[in-house]
Amino acid sequence: MVNAGFIIRLFVIQHDCGHGAFFLSRIWNTWCGRIIGVLTLTPYAVWKQNHALHHATTGNLDHRGTGDIPTLTIAEYRAKPLVARVGYRLLRHPLVLFGVLAAFNFLVWNRVPPNPLNARHGEWKSALGNDAAIVALLGSLYLLGGVPVLVFVYLPMMVLAAIAGTWLFYVQHQFEETSWDQDADWTVQNAAFHGSSYYVLPLVLTWVTANIGAHHIHHLASRIPFYRLPEVLRDYGELNEVGRITIRQSLGCAKLALWDEAGRRLVSFSEARKLPA
Repeated sequence: MVNAGFIIRLFVIQHDCGHGAFFLSRIWNTWCGRIIGVLTLTPYAVWKQNHALHHATTGNLDHRGTGDIPTLTIAEYRAKPLVARVGYRLLRHPLVLFGVLAAFNFLVWNRVPPNPLNARHGEWKSALGNDAAIVALLGSLYLLGGVPVLVFVYLPMMVLAAIAGTWLFYVQHQFEETSWDQDADWTVQNAAFHGSSYYVLPLVLTWVTANIGAHHIHHLASRIPFYRLPEVLRDYGELNEVGRITIRQSLGCAKLALWDEAGRRLVSFSEARKLPA
């Protein structure tokens, strides 16, 4: 568990490198991100590009699908055939989303670019370079400790880190009072301020997650490094109440699955059934 926490903190540092926030030098950010990407099983250049699109489209109903949790409106869900509705419900089930898909995303899906058939040369170079370095890392672990180290130490560590990391990303945008808008009404500032949460964690977990819980501030100003986010919260006290979610409150977010355009909130499947068509 401690090792998994270390991986999560490394991922946030890699994340800051992708925003050009961890070092002043672009070269240092790039190489630090690439090296950490071997440990987090995340090809740096591919992830950086997709994460930039996430920042540019988060909360935009007309530009969903890149770097976010698949989310349908109630009307879209009701209009889909039965098999598609069943598939979506399965996808949004916590055991699938935070268990199967979280592990699959980091262990398998990250081994190739998100759109393999249309990927550019640079994306394949990033993904395959990351894969080669991971193979070298796994080979070294095998030589040092054999199969038991890989199966009983490395694999559980990475799966646990993937589950926790996916949960963190989920809570950052999938909460009841989040914000989604059609393209004509969407602004990056509103999406950042109202579509991202402030996940309040105990001090130890705040350190492990490298302050990424202050996600509303990060989306407003992504060049602020994680180690400066507490200063922003201290100097601008009003930001402490925006999108604030505690651990207990966050547990209820797992059931949210559909965007209610009329009520402007995320709702569960059971709540959606009670709303008029």
